[in-house]
Amino acid sequence: MKLLEYQAKQQFAKAGITIPAGRLARTAEEAEAAARELGRVAVKAQVPVGGRGKAGGIAVVDTPEQARAEAGRILAMDIKGYPVRSVWCETGLDVAHELYCGVTLDRDRRRMVLMLSGAGGMDIEQVAETRPEMIAKLWPDPFRGPQAYEIRQLAFTALRAVPALADRTGRLASALVPLVQTLYRLAVSLDAVTCEINPLVITASGDLVAADGKLEVDENAEYRHRDLAAELAVDALGDDGASGDDPFEVEAKRRGLTYVHLDGDVGCIGNGAGLVMNTLDLVKAAGGEPANFLDIGGGARADVVRNALDMVLSDPKVRGVFINIFGGITRGDEVARGIIQARDELGITKPLVVRMTGTREEEGRELLREAGIVPGVSAVDAARQIVELTRQGE
Repeated sequence: MKLLEYQAKQQFAKAGITIPAGRLARTAEEAEAAARELGRVAVKAQVPVGGRGKAGGIAVVDTPEQARAEAGRILAMDIKGYPVRSVWCETGLDVAHELYCGVTLDRDRRRMVLMLSGAGGMDIEQVAETRPEMIAKLWPDPFRGPQAYEIRQLAFTALRAVPALADRTGRLASALVPLVQTLYRLAVSLDAVTCEINPLVITASGDLVAADGKLEVDENAEYRHRDLAAELAVDALGDDGASGDDPFEVEAKRRGLTYVHLDGDVGCIGNGAGLVMNTLDLVKAAGGEPANFLDIGGGARADVVRNALDMVLSDPKVRGVFINIFGGITRGDEVARGIIQARDELGITKPLVVRMTGTREEEGRELLREAGIVPGVSAVDAARQIVELTRQGE
């Protein structure tokens, strides 16, 4: 669950982290009213994706009239596929320096990692790649959390690389202790996989203010945060009831399917995440472009197969489907019957190529042949077949 900036900041404020005064606006008129109340403001597109500034989705304005004009422009934008449905208008800050402070899940170490950098305001991935020495990291004990002395050491490591902060590193390190501990507690309490402030602004008066926020909650813990999920659901809907998220992924989630929408025209279905990833690679190697990732899991019952095929073929760009099944607990003949039944019920006329191996694979292949569906001998051959079939007539 990716919270929008203003929602992340609301969580920060509840926890005790200082944020700029701001107002949410869904129309240009509301943005104008916010600017009349707040004065000089930054008008910021609210979309669950980075790169808003580079895309023109952030504007700093001095007057309410400018706020109205810029909000109207931004609200008409589409940023990386996400329509802008609201803007956050917040008081401009007197920025002396920008830091980065974040908590994220380190899957390799199986615990949260705290990161602090004097190079705030930039993509942390870019900093990590080009100037890794600018990022200090701490892996706190998950039972006791980050201790004050650990955070001070983290701060000294991060800030000593910034000459402009050399004369106040000690004061900043002390000020960062409660903020970092609060951010860490918030991340843990919300089951966050990412919880970051970038930039964390040092104002001219020496205050630390969260000028931007990113908060992503683990979807597997959604049942523990139904209030956030409900808020996200409401905010994602525009006046037309359409979600800002990818409509195919929204529908797949509603159906309980593990699905990722891609840009190609070859539908891909498999049983097991690793197998589906391999299926995508095989399609690419054969010269095709995968249209999706769809994992139907271990027990590929007829109703599950039907649901998966219906989902994949709802994308009008899909010209054919590659079904890759490894039979362990999944029986090949049962999968074949499910595919045949789905084809007949859905009236599928687009090419289907099925590769199956494992339990009762021969029986499954024979059922497919009798029904006029192409059974692939191997995964490589099946990928080549579906790409050839989808390219016919080009």
